[in-house]
Amino acid sequence: MNNKAISLPLTSPLLSKEFIFGVATASFQIEGAAESRLDTIWDTFCATPGKIRDGSDGKRACDHVHHWEEDLRLIRSLGVDAYRFSVSWARVMHADGSVNQQGLDFYIALLDRLNEYGIKAFVTLYHWDLPQHLEDKGGWLNRETAFKFRDYAQLVSRAFGDRVYSYATLNEPFCSAYLGYEAGIHAPGHKSRAYGKQAAHHLLLAHGLAMQVLDDNAPEALNGIVLNFSPCYPESDSAEDIEAAKMADEYFNHWYLQPLLEQRYPDVLDKLPEDEHPPVQAGDLAIIGHKLDYIGINYYTRERYQASSTELFEKLEHEQQPLTDMGWEVFPQGLTDLLLDYHQRYQLPAVYITENGAAMVDKLVDGKVDDPERLAYLQSHLRAVHDAAIKGVDVRGYFAWSLMDNFEWAEGYLKRFGIVYVDYHSQQRIIKSSGYAYRDFLLQKAQSGNVKQQGGAK
Repeated sequence: MNNKAISLPLTSPLLSKEFIFGVATASFQIEGAAESRLDTIWDTFCATPGKIRDGSDGKRACDHVHHWEEDLRLIRSLGVDAYRFSVSWARVMHADGSVNQQGLDFYIALLDRLNEYGIKAFVTLYHWDLPQHLEDKGGWLNRETAFKFRDYAQLVSRAFGDRVYSYATLNEPFCSAYLGYEAGIHAPGHKSRAYGKQAAHHLLLAHGLAMQVLDDNAPEALNGIVLNFSPCYPESDSAEDIEAAKMADEYFNHWYLQPLLEQRYPDVLDKLPEDEHPPVQAGDLAIIGHKLDYIGINYYTRERYQASSTELFEKLEHEQQPLTDMGWEVFPQGLTDLLLDYHQRYQLPAVYITENGAAMVDKLVDGKVDDPERLAYLQSHLRAVHDAAIKGVDVRGYFAWSLMDNFEWAEGYLKRFGIVYVDYHSQQRIIKSSGYAYRDFLLQKAQSGNVKQQGGAK
């Protein structure tokens, strides 16, 4: 294959007219305009010394609120079928629960323009930016936050009407719960195993409550959730390492998927002390297990585990080459393995790969960014999705992460995931070679007769 191109076998299910290709972003990472919304847990986290590697914040980011029309023209130029973005809870609601009409109007204008362009809107209701006033009352440790989220979903879905092709309630509740409340490396920065499980349960409850609302207000949309997974491999063939990897898989991956699909937490729960059990109340798991139209899967890398004398498992460092700029192993086979494993284990709804991409060390040279490593990553992972699809997994879409370089959470602006380069000083957007390759791939797909499908989602 030419290293400047993306290709798939001509008979690939990914080349059917129904298969959706898109790009994705998140509100806090790109929007800026912090003065026109409430503070979030990430604003507070950024203001805490030592939490963000470069000491930066998301107050300006990519200034998308003021560049959204230019950004949508850019998205249109890439020839994608869909754009996945998130709504900032703190931008559309005041602390008393009333509407921030200015913020709501921003998203409505965005949606109207996407529909004008024939680009399907995949809206994520929560991508980690909890309003700080809710965190002040306990955040996701407080059961009441799940009901506040239901109210937020009610407001947004009523206001957006029929403009949205697909809703995701939450993006990566693992990151919100584990990284934010258990490991402390993301906002709000708590470090407690018990807190991690408590937050996770309330996030899943919030999802189920919001699904009820979405079914009422957006019955024609595809309504679901987005989870991130890193498949867990044993370091050796020993029974001990195999068991350790199994425990890690349940702790990090199935902890979020199994309640959704089977209304129960995985068996690793029985190995945890009582004070680390989720605060399940009567009826919670039935709410959490609300029928899904689809599940979004975010995949970046795999993890390896070995047995530990003191813990259920021990994670090993990423050493295998090549590594991304995040230090993550490039392992496309993991995406195929994961999709096939879940396909065999669960009664899965339709699947969309809602994030997949790589941070690389990008250099702007003579007004261009050549990123062959990212292009190779995208190519290999599209092939991995193809390999799962031809074996029966019902995969219906793929979203490259990310549309453009942005605020990369605890890494600040040190890592670049975009297929579009952002000069943060001038706010200039420059399509990288991977972005042009993605565009050309989609153009060839369209020219082959597989034109974009319009119309309703269901």
